[in-house]
Amino acid sequence: MTIALSSPLTGLAQTGLTSPTYTFVSDQAPDVNAKQVAVTTLGGTQTGVTTHSSSSPFITATWKPKAFQILGKPNPVTGLLPNVPVNVYKVITIKGVTPLSGQPVARMIVTTSISVPAGSDIADPANVRAALSMHFGALSQASAGIGDTSVTGLM
Repeated sequence: MTIALSSPLTGLAQTGLTSPTYTFVSDQAPDVNAKQVAVTTLGGTQTGVTTHSSSSPFITATWKPKAFQILGKPNPVTGLLPNVPVNVYKVITIKGVTPLSGQPVARMIVTTSISVPAGSDIADPANVRAALSMHFGALSQASAGIGDTSVTGLM
């Protein structure tokens, strides 16, 4: 299965947002190895939240490696790999936010970067999936807390 977001997307819990949903359309991605969507409609209670515009973006893009890395040959004497390259996947969300009333919008950038050692996708897919399951589960469970910390600076 590929990364395929479906619209509307249900957002996770955040302080001040009640049942947030985001309806989006496909957008032109910045590169051939990415998919991008732009939020056009909000659902639930999201007072003060804006949808996508060119001056105040609200987009999410998913990226895969342009050229997949593969393992080299092990050292003939030690049997060890000289290095293990990684394949990097990313999910990036960009949202226009107001830094101070009356000021122009600034871009907030949220990035999740996933570096998968080449070969582990074949040799150890269960542990690759377990790491992602734990990571996204932690983000989901702590969504409101991460939002509160991002606003208050308190952890």
